[in-house]
Amino acid sequence: MMLTKDRRQSFPYSCKLMEQLNSFIRREHIDVQAPMLAAWISLLHRYTGLERIHVSMEADESHDTAFPLFIDFAEIPTFRDLTKTIHAGLRQQLDNAEHQAPLSGFTLRAESSLGSALMPLRGPHYEKLVVLEIVRSEAAWTGSVLYLEDHFEPDAISRMIGHLIRLYTGYLERPEVPIDRIPLLTEQEYTQMLVEWNGTEAEPGEQLCIPQWFEAQVKKTPDAVAIVDGRERVSYADLDRLANQVAHYLLQKGLRPETLVGVHLKRSIDMAAAILGILKAGGAYVPLDPAYASERHAYILNDTKAPIVVTQEAFAPSFAEHEIEVVCMDRDRDAVQKAGSHALQPAAPIRVDHLAYVIYTSGSTGNPKGVAVEHRNVHALMQWAKETYTCDEMAGVLFATSINFDLSVFEMFVTWGMGGKVILAENALQLPHLPAADEVTLINTVPSAISALTAMQAIPASVRIVNLAGEPLKRTLVEQIYEIATVKRVINLYGPSEDTTYSTYSVVRRGPDLPVYIGRPIPDTQAYVLDSHLQPVPVGVTGELYLGGAGLARGYLNQERLTKEKFIPNRFRNDSQERLYRTGDLVRYAADGNLEYLGRSDHQVKIRGFRVELGEIEAALTGHPDVQEAVVVAKPSDAADSRLAAYYTTKIDTENSRFRRALRMYLRKKLPEYMIPSFMIRLDRIPLLPNGKIDRRSLPEPQIVHESNPAPRNEIEAKLAAIWRDVLHVESVGIEDHFLDVGGQSILATQTLVRIRAEFQIHLTQREVLEAGTIAEQAQVIAEALKKGKNQTLPIGIMSQKRVARPLRG
Repeated sequence: MMLTKDRRQSFPYSCKLMEQLNSFIRREHIDVQAPMLAAWISLLHRYTGLERIHVSMEADESHDTAFPLFIDFAEIPTFRDLTKTIHAGLRQQLDNAEHQAPLSGFTLRAESSLGSALMPLRGPHYEKLVVLEIVRSEAAWTGSVLYLEDHFEPDAISRMIGHLIRLYTGYLERPEVPIDRIPLLTEQEYTQMLVEWNGTEAEPGEQLCIPQWFEAQVKKTPDAVAIVDGRERVSYADLDRLANQVAHYLLQKGLRPETLVGVHLKRSIDMAAAILGILKAGGAYVPLDPAYASERHAYILNDTKAPIVVTQEAFAPSFAEHEIEVVCMDRDRDAVQKAGSHALQPAAPIRVDHLAYVIYTSGSTGNPKGVAVEHRNVHALMQWAKETYTCDEMAGVLFATSINFDLSVFEMFVTWGMGGKVILAENALQLPHLPAADEVTLINTVPSAISALTAMQAIPASVRIVNLAGEPLKRTLVEQIYEIATVKRVINLYGPSEDTTYSTYSVVRRGPDLPVYIGRPIPDTQAYVLDSHLQPVPVGVTGELYLGGAGLARGYLNQERLTKEKFIPNRFRNDSQERLYRTGDLVRYAADGNLEYLGRSDHQVKIRGFRVELGEIEAALTGHPDVQEAVVVAKPSDAADSRLAAYYTTKIDTENSRFRRALRMYLRKKLPEYMIPSFMIRLDRIPLLPNGKIDRRSLPEPQIVHESNPAPRNEIEAKLAAIWRDVLHVESVGIEDHFLDVGGQSILATQTLVRIRAEFQIHLTQREVLEAGTIAEQAQVIAEALKKGKNQTLPIGIMSQKRVARPLRG
């Protein structure tokens, strides 16, 4: 069959290659078509990563006979085995045909479906065709690759031909070697990928610990504002004094280098001083966001064996069951101040190879795992930032990320290292209501949050640059951001916690048709795109991303086996001590060396930028006494981010809103808010594949269950219903539906609250809407508030039914 609107690239088979080929077929007693077709099928296997390849072959273009071939590479280890399998298959097909194609002068046409631009994702759906045609004439053999010009770049086809010839040579020279072990790339490609695109070595210089970065800025600009909390401002000199007091106090408590210290504080100036003080004293901080589940905190404290936690008096009782020294920034303030505010001279100096922090990420085994990051890892991040951002861009950085999420490392330490001010916010969507909103020059957040801010037209004119990370970035969002005239740069960043916040970056230019890349490695970072045998894959071919370099964390705390599994020796560098981190992320190289993110190779997902191992949620669900089995998936949404859907079976026959809410309350004690599923679906049984694995494709689409769905009874309820439908992207909502039961979560709750504030001049707190909230209950409280006057703010506590009025801020 011919391709419509096709292009053709032809190539000769050299005399040397044909000599090798003829020698091989004589030794193996096979037809010449077998090794020719085997090399082509092997190439498709190497490009796609698929174990099963389907091709068809036309032995003679004088008739329409096409022979299908199905090759399972899991059962064929070597090229010799593959050629014998193909030879046997072709002989059988030709014997059954009306006549056999003559061996002198034939056309072999093999075709297989590939993804766009020779860049397939791993999966069964390939719809674009490429065709290999081989013709023998009296003088020579010629090959041609036919392709659809609308779907394939000529350069991609040229590379493909080069790889085919490379495989021919390698397989014929070593037919007994496993198929996947023969090098695919040319020497030029190896040099380009391993040397040129990874030649990121920074200029040698002194490495600094985090406190040294901060203290250098204190000396330079002592009176400049370092941190803003509402209307309170603290200078670099004053924050340094506060941090020194904390450091001296902790040293008196016995803190030594690498002592792990829990930080359980609300977002505040005290929190910043505590973190800096721990680092100044040589300790490593362990984030314990108060908004996270108490059971998660208990697990982390038990795992770290942290001897000290810094908190507030109101939270102190929650640590009563732990054998831990509790330091309260408010209760112990006098003692902390008396400890001394002079510059620190610790007994054991801090070294760059000492731990700076241990941050816990979701774990596939059911428990979070602690990533241990050293000062020198953060130094690499800060060095890159100094080269990438101007001081004007870093003048005012929004600090809205939880300290449990490593974007906070950039927002705090990079800002202070460049002399800017950290502007505190509970979350990114609080930005327009901050007193210092018009001083924010850089927003560092996830795409779902910036999408909400853009939709609300809430990005201040002071913002010059937007950092986006944690989620795939869509071109449409980039264009929306650039509609804001004052925004000059949008930077797409990528990096796991195991490589200290950011590993690659790309300044995304404006243009609706331009691709969005995660870019190239930052200085002193290497990025390799490898196949399952740790061999580099060609440009445009999907592989797994491995990272190396100065940002690589020490490993996982107290998990030596997992550390060895994920942090492997870097065989591409001369230093035997260098390692690579296996990210599990699928990427591909563009022709210019930029990396494009394609998804995951496992069941890990990102929800609002946070890493989520679905197995951890499933383990939490099955821990409920009435839940028998559970599976959790991430469902794409019309909103900016995906939503989690939990499917479960129960040991008792129950299905109602009360059970779902009880299950959510149970999960809230174990998991952070972003890991609570938006949809909870009870099934009679979990669908399984024939091999016993869960059939995720057969799970039903989440449906909003209306226990009762009375229509709005008044204007307030009607307006609230319209807001909910718009924000939650649902067609209908009942006034008795609970916010969480119709797909609500934190960012959507914040958007809802902003809309309510604008519509009624009434303010609800996010926590209250997440914990409880129906349209009927909200409407009742709003109605009461409106009677007292619109310029009031009411915290609507649906569960507690409090009715307390206070002035509207801002």
